[in-house]
Amino acid sequence: MEPPHNIPSEHPAYERAAREAGVREREVREDPVRKPGTGPGPGPGAVARRPWVVGVSGASGTPYAASVLRGLLAAGESVDLVVSRASRLTLLDETGIGFRDAHWREDLREWLARGADGKPQTFAVTEEDLSDVRHWPAGDLAAGPSSGSYPVKGMLIVPASTACVAGVALGLSKDLLQRTASVTLKERRKLVVAVRETPLNGQTLRHLVTLDEAGAVVLPASPAFYAGATHIQDLVDFVAGRVLDAAGVPHGLYRRWEGELGRGPKGEG
Repeated sequence: MEPPHNIPSEHPAYERAAREAGVREREVREDPVRKPGTGPGPGPGAVARRPWVVGVSGASGTPYAASVLRGLLAAGESVDLVVSRASRLTLLDETGIGFRDAHWREDLREWLARGADGKPQTFAVTEEDLSDVRHWPAGDLAAGPSSGSYPVKGMLIVPASTACVAGVALGLSKDLLQRTASVTLKERRKLVVAVRETPLNGQTLRHLVTLDEAGAVVLPASPAFYAGATHIQDLVDFVAGRVLDAAGVPHGLYRRWEGELGRGPKGEG
């Protein structure tokens, strides 16, 4: 397969198109009755994959993203993951883990196994747990989630930097994360933006209002203490749980308020 004009052969879009073309050629050879390009399609009774897109921007708070991802996988949800270039620096700084496109599954497994306190192997994460996770390079603007015809349930941006908030509010598409967020809004799908910054200036506040008016859920990464937090992981899980609440995904990440006072941890003497 020859690359389209102006697209280098090493471009992710070309490489993916070449693989898909090879698949279609095999399909036609194996089943000559099928029309070229139609694809096999889901079988009778099959359910098409509809993932949640999780976008991780460069703001501090990569443990929030890890907790959300674990929650989605525990709920049996499919995940499409977009990790921005800036967030990889943050991840390296906060956890010591480098996220590499060529080894993303290995790096993701190590990331999700790490606790919010930095302790490795806090959570058990297996290869099977990651079997329905798909990773898209942040620079691949021809990726599946860049199109409204690609079936997804919605998008969760955790954490969302103020730069990311501005880009989405202004409708920019400087990378796949912003492009996918714009597509999510135009398709009227669920978009949850877990902004992580303080203090917020007037410009960012206006951008957040714009996102709210466009239909997004603006969810500041603000942990509460009524759930009885005794560890940093509890605070992280509370925010992650609220993100999943906004998405309508069931979880058991924090203890919910039931109208009874005095259930939080008590200090000594």
